[in-house]
Amino acid sequence: MSNEQDLTGLTALVTGATSGIGQAVAQELARHGTEVIVHGRDAARGGSVVDTITADGGKARFLAADLTRPDELDGLAGQAGRVDILVNNAGIAWFGPTSELDVAGFDRLFAANVRPAYFLTAALAPAMAGRGSGCVINIGSMAGEVGMPGGAAYSATKAALDAMTRSWTAEFSPAGVRVITVAAGPVYTSIQPASVTEGVGATTVMARAAQPAEIGRVVAFLASPAASYVTGAIVPVDGGRSAI
Repeated sequence: MSNEQDLTGLTALVTGATSGIGQAVAQELARHGTEVIVHGRDAARGGSVVDTITADGGKARFLAADLTRPDELDGLAGQAGRVDILVNNAGIAWFGPTSELDVAGFDRLFAANVRPAYFLTAALAPAMAGRGSGCVINIGSMAGEVGMPGGAAYSATKAALDAMTRSWTAEFSPAGVRVITVAAGPVYTSIQPASVTEGVGATTVMARAAQPAEIGRVVAFLASPAASYVTGAIVPVDGGRSAI
């Protein structure tokens, strides 16, 4: 995007923004003029992200919440106030043989990856629709698009984000709220060892994994007026992996 301040005056809530993709998204949105609400569970890490953004001339504040707790999830939505851009990024991963995932682990995946996105959107999108504008971006995964051994439960959570994106598009886009999933490929984050990320990256057309900033730049574009005709889309940012 040529205009580095094309999101000035807007407020974005980015969940799971204290590291990895969420941090990169928060920093990129701030560079384009957005006031960013940095969400996380660790105040020290959140404060560090806020300091980085403000040192670069941006605006940011931190809100803490454990999104697996319904009361804290509701509290985050209330404390956030007006939100123009919601980025549902927070989540966890688990890969392994299907027979080795117990009920508690299965429920943790859905409580972390699906439920917060649903209820934050439920809390914030109606107000966006009332104003006639807004954007909800779900951070999905190529795992929701292609079969991956050991990923049945995790992939199901990401496919759920795709389904919600389509339904929310039908529900909110007629009122001006755009809803999009960014289906990220392998990215270097703390969610898994770099060697694992490199191995998955080698299976992509580009034969490498992505840096978080590469996902962040796509999210900022999709949140901007430059993407004003994009809604209901599942946008792969996966080095071509879902194309082959």
